[in-house]
Amino acid sequence: MKLKDSNVEANIGIIGGTGSDIELENAEEIKVYTPYGEPSDFINVGYFKGKKVAFLSRHGKGHVIPPHKLNYRANIWALKELGVKCIISPSAVGSLKKEHDKKKFILVDQYIDRTRKRLDTFYEGGQVCHIGQADPYCSYLNNLFFESAKNIEGFDVQFGGTYVCIEGPRFSTRAESKMFRQWGGDIIGMTTYPEVVLSAEKEICYCCIAMVTDLDVWAGKCPNCGIVEIKEKCETCGGPVEKLGVSIEEILETMAKNADNLKKMLELTIPKIDTEKDCPCRHSLTGAIL
Repeated sequence: MKLKDSNVEANIGIIGGTGSDIELENAEEIKVYTPYGEPSDFINVGYFKGKKVAFLSRHGKGHVIPPHKLNYRANIWALKELGVKCIISPSAVGSLKKEHDKKKFILVDQYIDRTRKRLDTFYEGGQVCHIGQADPYCSYLNNLFFESAKNIEGFDVQFGGTYVCIEGPRFSTRAESKMFRQWGGDIIGMTTYPEVVLSAEKEICYCCIAMVTDLDVWAGKCPNCGIVEIKEKCETCGGPVEKLGVSIEEILETMAKNADNLKKMLELTIPKIDTEKDCPCRHSLTGAIL
């Protein structure tokens, strides 16, 4: 391990969530000090398919930091300090729609923030920043990953989707899950916010590769019709509906199956990323600061 110095930098950052660790060549652990405290872990900087990459384990080694306790500002600040211009964030999520079955990947383009306690800006006085979030995720990165995914046989991936970000660490009630469906949410998770808005405040391109691991708790199983919304009886056939739940065991099992496709996406896409591209994300502060 060594401290951040002028000789250590990487233009591409990966914030790895549940089950999304990757191996880097010639990697070294870097400790970055930030004005906001410690990041989740040391940052591994090394090569992946010929590109210099900084990898940060979102929840720390051994997955010890829960979503509501993550130091999001320190994590984003540290990656910016290392020279990161593009952040890739693989994330395990639950599905809010029948068509988003387990093992599907969604390249997120919108979010609904349902967090409550998280520090979500670097601007706390002296300057006021009203950052735009109409289109919060990087369309350049989303397009690159989507085009790469087309070359993976049998891979189910969707371009665009709305991520409902809840505070955690608990899962939703059935009433909440049904409400999020009515709001138009596609998937539900606990980590994309405030990573995405803090990245915008640092003018970093940010994309979220959401990997569906479960069907959340709106879903039930009808012996005749398959997956349906939980009601007293199936709305289609009138048969009984078995309530489905969410378990850590189910999430980890599905993530293990997702790992190969995630690795293939990263291997195909990262070599193509142009970190010098004049993306609109690089100008997100224009007109935002008073």
